Amino acid sequence: MILVTGATGNLGRATINALLNNGIKPQDISALVRDEAKGADFKLKGIQVKLGNYDDVESLKRAFQGVNKLLLVSSSSDIVHRYDQHKNVIDAATATGISHIVYTSFDMKDLRESTMAGDVQYHALTTDYLRQVAIPYTSMNNTLYADMVPMIGGKDILKNGISIPAGLGKVPFLPITEMAETLAIVLTTPGHTNKKYVIAAENAFSFAEIAEMMSEITGTRIPYNQIEVSSYVSQLVQQGVSEDDARYLARFAKAISIGEFETNKSDVKYLLGRNAISLKAFLEKLYIK
Repeated sequence: MILVTGATGNLGRATINALLNNGIKPQDISALVRDEAKGADFKLKGIQVKLGNYDDVESLKRAFQGVNKLLLVSSSSDIVHRYDQHKNVIDAATATGISHIVYTSFDMKDLRESTMAGDVQYHALTTDYLRQVAIPYTSMNNTLYADMVPMIGGKDILKNGISIPAGLGKVPFLPITEMAETLAIVLTTPGHTNKKYVIAAENAFSFAEIAEMMSEITGTRIPYNQIEVSSYVSQLVQQGVSEDDARYLARFAKAISIGEFETNKSDVKYLLGRNAISLKAFLEKLYIK
């Protein structure tokens, strides 16, 4: 039995779809949800829905009964709580005899020394804890989603251009569906225990290059505007992003600008047995209707 936490989120849901597409029977998949009503579509597919909360270890223990492999999708709660929540999941997994945890970590040059260490170092702490408790695990170090480009790039990119204070720093953006496929493979094939994989595209691009790429795709000049951080935060708020989240994304922009995502590593081709979908192909599908 494979259990996917964060099942109603983008990555969790995409991973369940990838498992089904790879031939895993619905009855061999469990989806962990906090609200049973949100798991209704899983039930219709024959997937087991289990109730559990990252803050409630006993609820997790109940949910993990009969589970062999666990996908721990990183918490989306307030950052200050995430490490403790991950510990709860790991402790519950250890107590119930789960044989393998796959954890969605994060890919940067150095999580602890990053300019946004306060936002991301919980990933390093979680991996440290997995090693400490000596449960077989796999760390999937994910880059930024290609799916984020339309949102973090500014309001109405096709009309206003890309506007983000990211300098010429590059990111190996990868679509969520490709990340989910790598997770499905690691969850269903042997040879991945106690390994760390970088889940990123082979090639990284700056937003200036993405603007050029989109200009080619659309046949219209898409400029790249390196706006000030304050303007960027205001822009995101106007798009409906909360001010706290806007400042969080602005810190990502700064990290991009100084090259913190340019790790020049990728295990995607090794895991998929093929080249990942290119950023240009992803954007073409997204913008050319």
